[in-house]
Amino acid sequence: MSTPITITTAPCCWGVDDVDNPHLPRWEKVLDEAKAAGFGGLELGPYGYLPLDLELVSEALNKRGLKIVAGTIFDDLVNSGNRDNLLRQTDEICALITKLPKPETHPGQRFEAPYLTVMDWGHDERDYAAGHSDRAPRLDAETWAGMIGNIRAISELARDKYGMRATIHPHAGGYIEFADELARLVEDIPADIAGLCLDTGHMDYSGMDPVPTLRRYWNRVDYIHFKDIDDAVYGQVMRERIRFFDACAKGVMCPIGRGRIDYEAVRALLTELGYGGYITIEQERDPRNTTGILEDLAASRSFLAHAGF
Repeated sequence: MSTPITITTAPCCWGVDDVDNPHLPRWEKVLDEAKAAGFGGLELGPYGYLPLDLELVSEALNKRGLKIVAGTIFDDLVNSGNRDNLLRQTDEICALITKLPKPETHPGQRFEAPYLTVMDWGHDERDYAAGHSDRAPRLDAETWAGMIGNIRAISELARDKYGMRATIHPHAGGYIEFADELARLVEDIPADIAGLCLDTGHMDYSGMDPVPTLRRYWNRVDYIHFKDIDDAVYGQVMRERIRFFDACAKGVMCPIGRGRIDYEAVRALLTELGYGGYITIEQERDPRNTTGILEDLAASRSFLAHAGF
C-alpha cells in the first residue's frame, strides 16, 4: 500500500452483536485476546457491551496497549419514536471514546478516528430477507424520511458536540442494505453530515461487488470493514429462510482469504485511490463458537499481510 493502513478488529469476531445474548464473553477476555492476536486497536462494540466508565475502560485499554477506533450505533434507525434513545446512545458513546487515548492519524485519512459507525437493525421482515433484494420490503417515502432524520440527528450530534465523524454502514438484514438503498442514502445525507463505512462482506452478501461499489462511492468512504464469505455456506443459507446472524452461526463468514471476495482487486483499488487510515477485520459468529477465534484472526492478518496490506 502506498499510504499507511492500520488493521484493527471488533468484538463481533467473538460473537458480540446482541448485548442481551447470555453467551457473550466477558469484555476483558475480548481485550486480552485482541492484544494476544497482535492488534493495537479495536471497535467499542455494541452499546452496553464495554462499560461506559472512562476510568475503568482507559485503564483496561492502556494496560493492553489498545485504542478504540470506532463506536457503534446498532439499533432501530427507522422508528422516529426511537430518536431520544439513539441520541442518548450517541451522547454516551461519544463522551467516552473522545476522552480515551486517540488513535494515530495517517496520511490519506480524511477524518480522524475514532468514528461513530451507524447501522440500522431490529426488523424481522428484513432480517429474514437478508441478501435477497428481490423479496426484501422497502420503506415508503415517509418512513424513509423519518429514518434519514434519525441518521442526520445522530451524525450532527456526533459532529457538532464531539467533533466525531459518523460513518453509515449498510448492513445485511437492516433497512440500509441493497444497492438502491445505498444510492438513496447518499443522495439524502450530505457529505458534510456523514460519510460511509463500507464493509466488503456485507456488500457481497447483499449482491454488491465490493470493488466497483467502493469506487462508485469513493468520495464518501471514510472507513472500511473487511470480512469474507464462504461461497458454499452462502449458497446454502440463501436457500433457507434464515436470520442474518443465524447464517453467521453456520459459518457464512470465514477468515479473510478463504472466501470468495477478491482481495487482490480490493488492494489494487485502495492503492490506486490512496486510502489511508483504518480497516477493521470482522468475522461474525455465534458467541458459543469460541474455538478458533485467535486462529481465524491470525489467518486473516497473515493473508492481508501477504496481500500487501
